[in-house]
Amino acid sequence: MIYFVPMKLWLKYLIGAILGAAFALILPPQSNQAQAVLDFIIEFVIRFGRYALMPLLFFSIITACFKLRDQRLMLKTGLWIFLTIIISSAILVVLGLGSALIIKLPRIPMTIEKINEIPVLDLKELLFKIFPYSGFASILNDSFLLPCFVFAGLAGAGAADDQTASRAAMTFFTSVSKVCYIVMSFCTEILAIGMIAFTCRWTLTFIALHRLQVFTPLFMLLGALLAATALIIYPLIIRFVCHDTHPYRILYAAIAPTVLAFFSADTNTTLPMLIRHGKESIGIRHRVNAVTFPLFSIFARGGTALVISVCFIVILKTYSLLEIKLSAIIWIGLMSFLISFVLGEHSSGGSYLALTILCIMYGKGYESGYLLLRDAAPILGSFAAAFDALTAMTGSYIVGIKTNTVVRQELNKFI
Repeated sequence: MIYFVPMKLWLKYLIGAILGAAFALILPPQSNQAQAVLDFIIEFVIRFGRYALMPLLFFSIITACFKLRDQRLMLKTGLWIFLTIIISSAILVVLGLGSALIIKLPRIPMTIEKINEIPVLDLKELLFKIFPYSGFASILNDSFLLPCFVFAGLAGAGAADDQTASRAAMTFFTSVSKVCYIVMSFCTEILAIGMIAFTCRWTLTFIALHRLQVFTPLFMLLGALLAATALIIYPLIIRFVCHDTHPYRILYAAIAPTVLAFFSADTNTTLPMLIRHGKESIGIRHRVNAVTFPLFSIFARGGTALVISVCFIVILKTYSLLEIKLSAIIWIGLMSFLISFVLGEHSSGGSYLALTILCIMYGKGYESGYLLLRDAAPILGSFAAAFDALTAMTGSYIVGIKTNTVVRQELNKFI
């Protein structure tokens, strides 16, 4: 009889990434047909990866907020979530600005291309999307998760006011939440195959950019910052904030989500993987796990803030040889920090959009500066998503520890 040993989820995704890189090397160069097929597969994989996300979030957030309100943990949990989001974003912005100012990167070749369309962040429209005319419409938007979170959170917290009347409904919601989690778990297992397509596209893009020898130093700097964050900064934070003597356990649990985030560059596609590892690997209880990861996915875009602050410094140094004034540095850091909080609607491509808005807001002849990095936008988005996935895993663990909702798991039981 043959026995099959279950393979760790991170290993499945790593194998998928390796296969994808290998396929990229054997694909016909500049083949339109191959590119069309690859684009179709990636679109299908993204749809499959998000398939169970909205139903899971809706029912899970209802039951989680019900339990938090019932146990009087909602205020404490909310305060720790947003405090962690704000501090982590500030740390990443400072890290990005400091590294870009200290390390001298080569200038990007200038372009004569002009702005064709000016993108804007319409905060009024964004607010209207959070509160559509019907609460049920909030669960139909698969890219912007905040409307669903608000509706489900209000429903769960409201149900806690009259537990007798809501008992039957909460039993139903809890049951459906568990079913959706099973479906989501199945999707994350199959998504390991989709990693082949994600990595194949990423590798083709990277090879084309590497041949230009223009953006490679920028990518190397972002890669070094990502490694420093994962291996030094976040472990130290976990060690001293959570008093955890083995902080690399959390980074081990973050391997699969970070790999998926890096090659897909999509925060919503990564979210189911984060939720699953948060529950099954780290041991964060449902009442906190179901709330922290969606909120981190929506608001904790410090990785995006880091990327755009580094990129904007590179743009300034490309246009001018003059020293960057302290007032400009403070403005760049503050605006990168603030813009990162309103990118929840953009699960992919948010970093380039934010860079575009930053250039236009800065003005002074730099309005079209973002065009210098247009070709590099997909890779920049990969780094931003990877930073954000690491932040979500680390931040959720911190919140879980501070609210006493973590059931410690043995390392061999990590998925």
